Amino acid sequence: MLIGVACALGAGLMWGLVFIAPVLLPEYPGLVLSFGRYIAFGVIALVPAVLDRRRIVLLSARDWRMAFALALVGNLLYYAALASAIQFAGAPLPAMLIGTLPIVIAVASNWRAPDAIHWGRLLPSLLIISAGLLLVNHSEIKTLDGQRSTSDHLLGCLLAVVAVAAWTWYPINNARHLRSNASLSSSTWATAQGLATLPMALLGATAYGAYGHFTPGGFDFPLGPRPVDFVALMLLLGLCASWLGTLLWNRASQQLPTALSGQLIVFETLSALLYAFVLRGSAPDWQGSIGIALLCVGVMWGMRTFHRAG
Repeated sequence: MLIGVACALGAGLMWGLVFIAPVLLPEYPGLVLSFGRYIAFGVIALVPAVLDRRRIVLLSARDWRMAFALALVGNLLYYAALASAIQFAGAPLPAMLIGTLPIVIAVASNWRAPDAIHWGRLLPSLLIISAGLLLVNHSEIKTLDGQRSTSDHLLGCLLAVVAVAAWTWYPINNARHLRSNASLSSSTWATAQGLATLPMALLGATAYGAYGHFTPGGFDFPLGPRPVDFVALMLLLGLCASWLGTLLWNRASQQLPTALSGQLIVFETLSALLYAFVLRGSAPDWQGSIGIALLCVGVMWGMRTFHRAG
């Protein structure tokens, strides 16, 4: 369990980076950030694919179908929706909705799961995490700048809900596939998802570029107004948030009950908050601090609950 939690923490630290990219590159549409990140992920995955080619070629057609589905929903769709939501509504509102993932995933994965535990035992940790999320998000929502329209906020909210749905589906189905294929290496599976992502990201980027070519005043495709910053940040996200984050999460999914690993998505929320505070050069207020403490307590309570159940 300790190895699994440590891997989930590492994945959360890597995934938290994705929240700062739309803030650092506000001129870039969410679709462009998603395609750029996952083209980088796919290109980076070619290196371990060559090194791990003996196990890559042993993957079945079923494995590849699942890799493509996970790549489409959990990679491209999720990040395009999240990045666009942050740009339309600012970071706090999407973070408020994305922050519900520990609750949504834990409830969804515990429903008729083979390793499910009684809802009464799961409820205390979920309530503590919920209270923490409410406090953190109440604190964060006060940072809204008031310069965005109501329609932008509503569109950002809708896109964040799409991101929540995509990222709820991803870890549950990823964990189920890994559990049904015990011999599947977490690193091989992360690489396979990168390889599956690459052609879809290239196709999507090409279609977006063609659309922009015939649209007056469209995005300066392919690298935009700040090409060096864009390429550097996409490579960072492709390596750390995508390949390494996926590898660590796969390892955590193999070590932990599905409902517990769902709660540990909270590490992504905590990491995103940490990076946001660093960028702002400020510390959380008392509500945010108490909320963060409750998030940590809720995760620790959930760990104890599953440890006793095991």
